[in-house]
Amino acid sequence: MRNFIIKLFLNSLAVLLASYFLQDHIHVESFGYAILVALTLSVLNVSVRPLLVLFTLPATILSLGLFLLVINTAIIEIAAYLLRPHFGVESWWWAFVFSILLSLLNSILENLLKLPNQTISKEKDVKIYDKDGNRIA
Repeated sequence: MRNFIIKLFLNSLAVLLASYFLQDHIHVESFGYAILVALTLSVLNVSVRPLLVLFTLPATILSLGLFLLVINTAIIEIAAYLLRPHFGVESWWWAFVFSILLSLLNSILENLLKLPNQTISKEKDVKIYDKDGNRIA
């Protein structure tokens, strides 16, 4: 849960930075709405994106994966439609540029922070006992 909140904050920061760089074409009203944009993008990436990837699999294979950029652009356009007065994108092409910039900024911010990977159990934490209660490993 902690990593999700940190990633949501980093995604919000990336949304703000990307909208600052493209301020004539992308509009985010405030940091609170940047958090809402990041949350909306997360929900859309979990729910709508897998369906879009499945339906466009032939185009994705033929384009060697470049069609995924179009899917990212569509997700941003859907988020802009849902959050219309507070988050706006001027055109499809600016949404395309915004998606590329957002991906780059998210990658840079996550690499700067170096979030630890979550593991359920580590091998060194496993303790094995024999039938008499003596520790074996």
